[in-house]
Amino acid sequence: MQQLVRGARGLIVGAALAVGMATGALAQDLKFFTIGTGGTAYTYYPVGGVLANAISKPPGSRPCEEGGSCGVEGLIASAVSSRGSVDNVNAIMSGLRNSGFAQSDVAYWAYTGTGTMAGQPPAEKLRTIAALFDEHIHLVALADSGIESVKDLAGKRVSLDEPGSGTYVDAGLILEANGLSVDDVTAEALKGDAASEALRNGKIDAFFVVAGYPAGSLVELASAADIKLVPIAGEGAAELTAKYNFFSQSAIPEGVYEGVGATETVSVGAQWFTSADEDPDLIYEITKALWNENSRILLDVGHAKGATITLDTAISGVGVPLHDGAERFYKEAGLIK
Repeated sequence: MQQLVRGARGLIVGAALAVGMATGALAQDLKFFTIGTGGTAYTYYPVGGVLANAISKPPGSRPCEEGGSCGVEGLIASAVSSRGSVDNVNAIMSGLRNSGFAQSDVAYWAYTGTGTMAGQPPAEKLRTIAALFDEHIHLVALADSGIESVKDLAGKRVSLDEPGSGTYVDAGLILEANGLSVDDVTAEALKGDAASEALRNGKIDAFFVVAGYPAGSLVELASAADIKLVPIAGEGAAELTAKYNFFSQSAIPEGVYEGVGATETVSVGAQWFTSADEDPDLIYEITKALWNENSRILLDVGHAKGATITLDTAISGVGVPLHDGAERFYKEAGLIK
């Protein structure tokens, strides 16, 4: 009897050791990769979730050719909500996040230590994975506000978004191009649903948003209140685009937001960045997974902006050097000769 008990104990211990070794091996095979995005009410966060799904392939996933994940073997990527472009660049440089989205202007200024980042140490290890989509600058007000141009913001209560966001940076540049400064408005630091709620309740007169249209929180706001998009056009827009080549004059079409007509504004590119310290082989595999033909399905159905994220424009408007791993893929794909 005692021999049977000892034998059983041996089997249990052996099984436990086997499970432990397998679990340890599994843990060693797993890789985690974070993508800093933005506020949950705007475009960066949902697009980040789509990209995280496209590049992930946890152990046990069905093979790509059988309709399963076509991501990087053993990789679990996650989209992380953040304050936006500046916050993401800082998090990448500090090692807090593996990667993140940022506006092309913010990233270039951070990389070179110029523009709005003058006087700060250049983010010399910042590297590009891909150009993603255009973001349009929305200046939102109530339809009966009487605000018809950027200059009409003088003396008004205006949310510029949080410091650390690309919106905050660009709002200041837009005010400046129109002969105003932050001191000429009563500035608030609201974003997402908080900004929309404050506008509806009369606590602010207008707010800026830099996002790929349609921005989810603005879709909800337009369905609940009569709003307008104030044009960012004329001499101010011409001065802005002439001074900073990251900006281009563009328009938000009629019908993107309920009851809102076509509106002239300016746009800037949203791009995906990482650190030069990230493993070149991993970034190569991530870039390859992003542009896998099966990822096209995820991009097209995952978000309204997904269809505009294409391999053809993957290196368009890139002002920060490509990561070695991404560059290797684009050379293989024929985008770099």
